[in-house]
Amino acid sequence: MEPPCRGGTSKTGGRLAKLIHAAGHPFLVASRSGTAPEPFKGVKFDWTDSSTFENPFKADPKIDRIYLIAPAGYLDSLPIVQPSIKLALSKGVKRFVLLTATLSEPGGPGLGKLHEYIASLGAEYTVLRPTWFIGAELRHSNGKIPLIEADDIAKAAFDALYAEKSSNADYYLVGPELYTYDEAAALFTEILGRKIAHKHLTEEEELAIYQSFGLSKDYASVLTAGEGLVTKGSEEAFVRTNKTITGTHTLRQFIEANKQIWIKQ
Repeated sequence: MEPPCRGGTSKTGGRLAKLIHAAGHPFLVASRSGTAPEPFKGVKFDWTDSSTFENPFKADPKIDRIYLIAPAGYLDSLPIVQPSIKLALSKGVKRFVLLTATLSEPGGPGLGKLHEYIASLGAEYTVLRPTWFIGAELRHSNGKIPLIEADDIAKAAFDALYAEKSSNADYYLVGPELYTYDEAAALFTEILGRKIAHKHLTEEEELAIYQSFGLSKDYASVLTAGEGLVTKGSEEAFVRTNKTITGTHTLRQFIEANKQIWIKQ
């Protein structure tokens, strides 16, 4: 049972690797570079290079579960990811844990079709749909967000990977508190001892920023529209549902633990 953490050097993948290591389970960290921090074992995997798809299974043919972080920036990520999933199934993988987002509905744009596909395979699966990460950019929405810390996402992924029985369901992941971006900026100001302001971008400004990252206009429009839904209360609505997992890390704890980063700036 050796899951490659695809995107293993990402915010959540790196934390998940530490949890798996601490629990004594064998695993591989899959990334484009093929490297991993000590003492983890890395293997090269690139979504855009099919010659790398076999690498994890060459490194260890006993892989039977995968934490899946799809490549970002695609209006439909399924065609990019599907070939490697088919290969994984043929190699004996029985469980997938997929990371998407609260607003990524099954069958919808972005990661939605991938979610739908994973759920249709007949394999064991869990889809984790976190809200906005603590530490993400402060954008144009004015709604309250239950900001979640990456450690809480990693813990949910660990639980899904190693649960005795797979949930075969999707879950919203939220933090324990609700903040608007202005309120988050005020908390930064209090803890850091210097004024932190949140600039309210217009939809046009945010659309232009997303496109400057190389995203297509259509995909940038989807992301910008998502911010508009936040203003209308979309993220607040995910706080208490029958499929919500609530983390334990607060924004205050995150800022206080990392304040030296901002104090030095």
